[in-house]
Amino acid sequence: MESKICDEWKQNDTFQTQNKLSLERNDERFTFYDGPPFATGLPHYGHILAGTIKDTVTRYAAMTGHYVSRRAGWDCHGLPVEYEIDQMLNITHRDQVLEMGIDKYNDTCRSIVTRYTEEWETTILRLGRWIDFQNDYKTMDLDFMESVWWVFRQLFDKQLVYQGYKVMPYSTACTTPLSNFEAGLNYKDVKDPAVVVSFPVKEGNAKFVNASLLAWTTTPWTLPSNLALCVNPQMEYVLLTDKKTQHKYILAKSRLPQIYEAMNNKKKWKPEMADDFYEIHESFPGTELVGLRYEPLFQFFESPNYFQVISDSYVTDDAGTGVVHQAPAFGEDDYRVCLAHGVIQKGSDIPCPVDANGNFTDPVEPVKGVHVKAADPTLIQLIKDKGRLVQKAVLDHSYPFCWRSDTPLIYKAVPSWFVKVEEIRDQVVACNQETYWVPNEVKEGRFHNWLSDARDWAVSRNRFWGTPIPIWANEDLSEVVCIGSLDELEEKTGVRVTDLHRETVDSLTIPSQKNPGTVLRRVEEVFDCWFESGSMPYAQSHYPFEDKEGWEKGFPADFIAEGLDQTRGWFYTLMVLSTALFGKPAFKNNIVNGMVLAADGQKMSKRKKNYPDPNLVISKYGADALRMYLVNSPVVRAESLKFKEEGVLGVVKEVFLPLYNVFRFFLQNVERWETESGINFVPDAVKVRSTENATDIWIVAETQGLIQYVHAEMKAYRLYTVMPALVKFGTQLTNWYLRLNRDRLKGQEGDEQAESDTEVGLQVLYDVLLDVSTMMAPFTPFLTEYFYQHLRKYQPSYAEAANGGGTSNPVKPGKSDSIHFLRLPDYDETRLNPNAVEAMETLQNIVEQGRNAREKRNLSLKFPIKSVKVILRNPPEHVVTAITGPLKKYILSELNAWDLTVVPKEEHHDWVTLSLSPNFKELGSRLKQKMKAVKAAITALTHDEAVKVIEDGSIEVEGEVLNAETELESKIDFSRAGEEWEATSKMDGSLVVVIDCTQDEATLSSGMSRELMNGIQQLRKAAGLELKDVVEVFFTEHDDVDVVEKVVARNVSLFSAKFKGSVPLPSRFAPKWAVSLKCDTVEVGGSRVDVTICRPAVAVKDDLGEGPVNVLSTLEPSTLGNGEAFECTIDGERLSLKEGVDFWKSSAAKVRSMKLVDWLS
Repeated sequence: MESKICDEWKQNDTFQTQNKLSLERNDERFTFYDGPPFATGLPHYGHILAGTIKDTVTRYAAMTGHYVSRRAGWDCHGLPVEYEIDQMLNITHRDQVLEMGIDKYNDTCRSIVTRYTEEWETTILRLGRWIDFQNDYKTMDLDFMESVWWVFRQLFDKQLVYQGYKVMPYSTACTTPLSNFEAGLNYKDVKDPAVVVSFPVKEGNAKFVNASLLAWTTTPWTLPSNLALCVNPQMEYVLLTDKKTQHKYILAKSRLPQIYEAMNNKKKWKPEMADDFYEIHESFPGTELVGLRYEPLFQFFESPNYFQVISDSYVTDDAGTGVVHQAPAFGEDDYRVCLAHGVIQKGSDIPCPVDANGNFTDPVEPVKGVHVKAADPTLIQLIKDKGRLVQKAVLDHSYPFCWRSDTPLIYKAVPSWFVKVEEIRDQVVACNQETYWVPNEVKEGRFHNWLSDARDWAVSRNRFWGTPIPIWANEDLSEVVCIGSLDELEEKTGVRVTDLHRETVDSLTIPSQKNPGTVLRRVEEVFDCWFESGSMPYAQSHYPFEDKEGWEKGFPADFIAEGLDQTRGWFYTLMVLSTALFGKPAFKNNIVNGMVLAADGQKMSKRKKNYPDPNLVISKYGADALRMYLVNSPVVRAESLKFKEEGVLGVVKEVFLPLYNVFRFFLQNVERWETESGINFVPDAVKVRSTENATDIWIVAETQGLIQYVHAEMKAYRLYTVMPALVKFGTQLTNWYLRLNRDRLKGQEGDEQAESDTEVGLQVLYDVLLDVSTMMAPFTPFLTEYFYQHLRKYQPSYAEAANGGGTSNPVKPGKSDSIHFLRLPDYDETRLNPNAVEAMETLQNIVEQGRNAREKRNLSLKFPIKSVKVILRNPPEHVVTAITGPLKKYILSELNAWDLTVVPKEEHHDWVTLSLSPNFKELGSRLKQKMKAVKAAITALTHDEAVKVIEDGSIEVEGEVLNAETELESKIDFSRAGEEWEATSKMDGSLVVVIDCTQDEATLSSGMSRELMNGIQQLRKAAGLELKDVVEVFFTEHDDVDVVEKVVARNVSLFSAKFKGSVPLPSRFAPKWAVSLKCDTVEVGGSRVDVTICRPAVAVKDDLGEGPVNVLSTLEPSTLGNGEAFECTIDGERLSLKEGVDFWKSSAAKVRSMKLVDWLS
């Protein structure tokens, strides 16, 4: 069904038509930004989840009077693509790229970026998501890249761009820095060397000279680049002598266990044991160490500012020695602290003896050409040979790995182009406050904290496949030109380009204005692909080069949605760039989804194959079921979801099948009604509004309430609250409305008003189905489209769909070719009717409690109960009026009861006793010694007194006011225990239902009649009969038993109403020519009886001649008129046989007419 609808949408351009109709109506614009994914891999559940959220919201917007542009986009540049190419071409060093040529390398990258776009399109469209793949954008397109240049040029002109060093997570395998976000994607538990190294003091306070500062590190490879040592100014440090070596050491007092491991055994260590290990000479704050000069570990770098002790509060005592070695080229804090203390200068080179591939360079000769991680053993040995190694160990800890190459990252200072985020940080935080997020905790928590601590953003990467940074400069950067458009590039270089990648623009030069005769060349870097993603709002529309005014009317976007991981990714870059450019956020509303995990809670892994293929799940259960499962889960509240295939199946069973059954039931009974009445069913809103049936009024009110609720929640972007409401409504429609009205809608109620009342019920059911289908359309686009294509045919406007009318304005049910062209219905406040809803809720509670009471006594629903007593606490008058009036018959039917009474309040005490007791958990700490007296007073309350307390909501005892709802516990005890009565009550005591359990011949007979009816219905079903098919029923009892005949005799009216005037008869009354359709043995009241259903047959007078009998036996009863004569000629004799005298249209009519049994007349 879904695949067929997909094909029809594609064939009929249904999505494009929806947009066309919106534009024709000049609908208000609703702007949506879709974060571009990489197409180098196939879509997974994370994409499907985000796509479902986006599609649901944008479909809702389109169906509430908005024009929604939905363009697909592709992230084409960056590390994911380059890494694949490097693997493909076995490239391990950037020089290899330069040797093969950037043009060839980029051409190879270009060839794979759209590798899976067809698979993406197939999966996404099959999911039911409407997005424009024909008019997609790519970050590698010329127009997109030009707008990215424009964005950067605006930042440059605002003096928000500078070049500097930044210590960043760095992938030596991919030869590029990564963002902090990327660095956090792949942590692993590893074993690393951990060493403590001594740094002898050579200058400063005399008491420290000849003592050594001890520093601990898990990256020994950074020690050749050590420039300083850092201490915490407030921490307490000690000067001690090690008893074993007689060396003097300086370290934090709280970190002595790092050196003396025996101290870590808290059970065995005693303070007096310290004398065996060390002697403390003095303790002092870290400030006393600041300014000391120490003997460098290596002599690779020299400067008068190097090799001194500095201080910063980032030094902690949770590990190490309280002294941190500083290598500013390889640590973010190291760089910051050394810069603050003048050890290094901003903008100047810093010692960094490691190349792009992570190998040591000059002047670190002992390990030159060796990868840093592989150099640790050699360097540790060198340190040991110098006598400076105090301790060596192995540390198990969590360490970041490159998310692409799966190799350990290092932190490395790289020259980068920066955006001054810190300068506009307060503005960015303020812009965030203008946005609305679901859930709000992500906005106010994680995202706000990230923005509040935002650092300058390094936007450049030393790579090849990306948008080149549009800066041309001389070698010392004293002359810099930033280009913001193709026209400006042509003006400055004299060359008009049709591509902006490195192979095109790197060779272009700009004449120097400061030094005539020389030229400016483009800097080597390209943009980080996150900069491109953040520029997407402008670049996808080629802003400001095309439709500038139109774009500005739609900015900021009304809506975006992505995963929780984008708080430091796309959400961040969008917010920073929009604030810098326009002083406003890039979006107004944002839904943040969580992670979709495997069923065992682990991350989904292709290698582990721990999750079902999305395409197989869609093929097996349908896209609507998958969509509903995902949206109706914690994952749309930024929480994690353990994906379980049985959960998708559950949606099919619990939601779709019941709803489909209601839909099918409606179609079947409309067809039956049309056949029987000879009238075409035409939806009539007047009949729906004028219905007096209590359940009609209720289900209409529920429908209007659902419409009101969905609109309110969707305007608040709370998708996760909408699905439960739809599920609950489906339960009300299928389990209550349809069940209570099944016979009525089938036309089987048997009274004079049955036919007209059946039509009214069908009118109401149609109205509800159309409204609910339309409201559900954004959530379950396939199922609702299927429903609509059947429902629309009843509308008078269906004829207007011909000759293109179905794809034209104005849209309306019936005429419009797709449900997705329609406007979602607005709720009608006059039809909400809370009184009807409350009364129906009471009915449901009564029925549920009544069934519970039956179960307690093992009373089958087949056998009626004589009476039901209902005890309600302070019921509104309209509720009592409803359940004792129009709703009463439904309660009696559901409980198979003969009578129902609502017990007056003044008689409650005759049936139940309400008792109260203190909630000790809530009151214990507050009442203390008063508790005993309070308990005595509360438990001594009479029934009436307890009722008053509940009604008042509180009671004062011993000077304490007790809240009846939270601080008291209530209990209902039934006062009439015994064989005759059984009772059950709601937990809160607001309702008690009492049933009369006595059984007699009348109740038993009625119960057996139900058994016979059920048997007949099973035979009809087995024979494949439809509701409209009329049959005659005959039974044969054995062993001279007449149980069934007595049952039928007692319940003739019941059988007649159920089977349209036909009453089961003993087999002796069956015409010998009656055609049996199905027969079987049925158990009734413990006796077995043979039951046969037959096609209707003419019954004849017993003494009628053989000739007339032979003729009449061939006639179809439905062709004969009531009381009319049948003329025929037999053996030349003309005969006139009269209906009701010589023959009858059924055996029941004959038996009744001739009074062959005394119970049928």
